[in-house]
Amino acid sequence: MRVVELGAMEVWSASFRPMVLWPDPRLTRQDAAPHYHLTLVLDGRAAVSHGLRELPLRAGDFFLGDCAQPHEIRTGPIRAVGVVLPKALLPLPCDQADKVLGRRMPSRDGVGALLARFLTRLTEETSAYRPPDAQRLGSVLSGMVAALLGCAVDRERALPIAALLGFAAGRERALLPAGSRTALLLRIAQYIQQRLADPRLTPRAIAAAHGVSPSYLHRLFQDESTTVAAFIRRLRLERARFDLADPAQGSTSIRAIAARWGFARATDFTRAFRAAYGVPPADYRRHCHAPRGRIAT
Repeated sequence: MRVVELGAMEVWSASFRPMVLWPDPRLTRQDAAPHYHLTLVLDGRAAVSHGLRELPLRAGDFFLGDCAQPHEIRTGPIRAVGVVLPKALLPLPCDQADKVLGRRMPSRDGVGALLARFLTRLTEETSAYRPPDAQRLGSVLSGMVAALLGCAVDRERALPIAALLGFAAGRERALLPAGSRTALLLRIAQYIQQRLADPRLTPRAIAAAHGVSPSYLHRLFQDESTTVAAFIRRLRLERARFDLADPAQGSTSIRAIAARWGFARATDFTRAFRAAYGVPPADYRRHCHAPRGRIAT
């Protein structure tokens, strides 16, 4: 087995004889930071058992698992690569990623093929990278994993706009044709995502930039069972959560991270963070940075 450490993430490649694998008990402790593991079968076959459910895996299949959930993997002779990454470093809401837990995802085209090439090249050419490259490559990898899972979520859902924006599915009103309404919502969501750090990002400014009235903007979001302010706050908290979990930003103060994502008052950020994630930001950072065991080599 070969292991490449990319900050808080680990990429591995290995060849196995027929064997049975269980999660490392250190990764299932209640005090351990929650992690996903993403595995790509390169050659051979395997089967993953969760309770009474069994999923066969063939060469070219990705599989997403949760390190904290008990499961069993049985393999024949097999060659595989994989990623172990903290859930906090995945730039995708966990409730979205959890929708594809225990599912097969293809690597033959699109994002899956791109990620498969990235992982295999990374583990085959470790001498080409320097220690300072680890954090940069880790950021790229977390984004690619999020893209793979996001595509899988989109295929699972009937309403792609709800998956892309993270909204609850809601009834559509006949204010615009469905295609125009969806396109407008996507443009607005992208506009917001690109300007999250701007303190001048307000519903009035967003409406003006898209040629609609503030009241119409609010109705669009009400159809998706949320508000403009709640959507902006959720995205800002997600970005701040990602930065707090990143070991490369361990020396950056919580106040600075809060200000970076549009929270002018640290107390407001702490209150919103605790309400969203159940713990204050300082405790969350300490939990994510707690040491854990390496993959056995």
